[in-house]
Amino acid sequence: MAPVEVLRDEIARRLPESVELLRAMVGINSWTRNPEGVARLAALTAEAFAPLGFVAESVPSIVPGYGSHIYLSRPEASGSPVSVGLVSHLDTVFPPEEEERNGFRWLREGDRAYGPGTEDIKGGTVMIWLVLQALRAAAPGVFHGTRWVIGLNAAEEELSPDFGPELVRRLSPGARAALVFEAEGRRGPVGRLVRARKGRGTFRMWAEGRSAHAGVDHARGVNAITQLARRVLQAEALTDPARLLTVNVGRIEGGGGLNRVPQSAVAEGEFRAFDPAAYASARARLLALGGTGDLRSVADGHPAEVHVRIETETSPWPVNPGTEGLLHEWISAASDLGIPLEGEERGGLSDGNHLWESVPTLDGLGPAGANAHCSERSPDGSKVPEYVELSSFAPKALLNATALVRLLRRGSSM
Repeated sequence: MAPVEVLRDEIARRLPESVELLRAMVGINSWTRNPEGVARLAALTAEAFAPLGFVAESVPSIVPGYGSHIYLSRPEASGSPVSVGLVSHLDTVFPPEEEERNGFRWLREGDRAYGPGTEDIKGGTVMIWLVLQALRAAAPGVFHGTRWVIGLNAAEEELSPDFGPELVRRLSPGARAALVFEAEGRRGPVGRLVRARKGRGTFRMWAEGRSAHAGVDHARGVNAITQLARRVLQAEALTDPARLLTVNVGRIEGGGGLNRVPQSAVAEGEFRAFDPAAYASARARLLALGGTGDLRSVADGHPAEVHVRIETETSPWPVNPGTEGLLHEWISAASDLGIPLEGEERGGLSDGNHLWESVPTLDGLGPAGANAHCSERSPDGSKVPEYVELSSFAPKALLNATALVRLLRRGSSM
């Protein structure tokens, strides 16, 4: 096994360079719907990995308005029977005008580096770079003998559906792991890697009533807002904390003039669950809310109608043997290094939701930070924007490199 001291020394030597790379990445606006900015970040990323022998291939997203994914690989390792996917993404959630309005840009304050994507997920991309630099110096057999495929999604924040299948195709055959470099979780001093994530479905629900003059002919009307409100309450009531199932209606609108009984109203929401059975149950029960409503015209009994449609879906990533095997490897390496580490089930989505069924997948391999998706800072300092802890890079890179050496040397001649 590569001496830990050699890995640690190389990581320390490369750390200032990695911070400068992060600063350059954060300086590029790569909002999902800014494909030009996403392309600029992709070019910078490809340039950073080129000295390690990686060549980038750009693949346009199938979704109009998104940028292009990039996949980086080393041609000299194309014949290796063992592959590992290293997963990050290019996009952030911040439009340029929001960054400008909130003065949200690269800023170092003590151990924290603030800025768009510092934690989610440009810091993760830099972590990949730091780990590979360390492996090339300290474990050349592992570095040169592995077919590394670095995948960077152009639209992870909106979950472009084509990225995952394309990465799986490039990893086959011989895929040992897909490692997702979203930020590490924390429970006090204990680091947390992601062993499972909730699945998510979005839905649209709309009611059709009958308009009428609110003062003259109120009894003839069927109020679509009232009918929809009843169904919204029924949808929200599907939330089941015992099953870690949540249903959230996030937007509702309807009606027009206050002197009219509203003809139509619409609501949009989402549902999430770790357990595939709980997810499927919620899906079926939401769809069952469609049909003839329980609200009718007083004048003639004309009923409201309710419609429910599932708009998008991302399947759950439940606890599974492939992920548990990788988590055990990382926890074992962490124990030897004196780093407290455990697994967690995380409610948010990542590319791991699209990978775990095809390749053993572990997430949360990036640095530690906080306040992802937040750009605001309050005058009293009680609210601060997204940041990454710079001191988390070196120990996490050492852990990732050590665990990778163990994983890849087991049963091989590396």
